[in-house]
Order: sequence, then C-alpha cells, then structure tokens
Amino acid sequence: MTDPPDPMVDAVLPGRIGLLVRIPVLPGMRPAALDVLNRYVDDLHEEPGTEAFMVCVDPDDQNVIWLYEWFRDEAALQAHREAPLFGRLMSELPQLVGENPGIMRLDPLRLRMTQALSTQRS
Repeated sequence: MTDPPDPMVDAVLPGRIGLLVRIPVLPGMRPAALDVLNRYVDDLHEEPGTEAFMVCVDPDDQNVIWLYEWFRDEAALQAHREAPLFGRLMSELPQLVGENPGIMRLDPLRLRMTQALSTQRS
C-alpha cells in the first residue's frame, strides 16, 4: 500500500512583485557569498513584506549564485530596499561580487508546493 501524496499548498498571488537575480561572484568566493546570503535569509523576519526568498547555486558555473525573491507588493519591495537588513547585505556582499548582478523582474502568479516542504524546519 502506498502512502497518500502530501497535501499541496496552492496559492494565487495577485499583485506580488518578483525578482530573479544573477550574482556573478569573484573566483572562489561563492562559499563566502553564500554565507552572507544565508545570514540574510536567517533574519528575513525583519522584512515582513518579503514573502519568499530562494538562494540557488548554478550547477554549471561555480562563480554564480541565483536568487528568486518576491514581495507582497510595490510598497514591500521599496521597504525591502530601505530596510537595515538589506543595508547590511549591501555592505557585505559587493566585495565578493565580480561584476554587476543581473536583475529580471518575474512576478509570481501562482504557487503550488507540497505542504510538507512548507512546514519543514531546517
């Protein structure tokens, strides 16, 4: 007998603002940049309008980190840019970055993921 599938979280996300960010780090600096980003993520409760933040490594380029983040609305994005936490990130990360990051706006419309993933604790 197989276990039933995990229940799904399914949400329509009208008005959300999303950003896909490509961060090219200096050669060998990806671990240090990931440390900075992980400390940032650990404190994201200080930015209540930041609803999701995903840090990804590029499997084909050891000097690239990808971020996907989304915000409740334009006001939350502006608050993110003005937050002391973001200021801390911007004081630590640039010295590890090789060239200007690329930023593409991708606004989320719908989210579907397993509820088990949404309730996991690291």
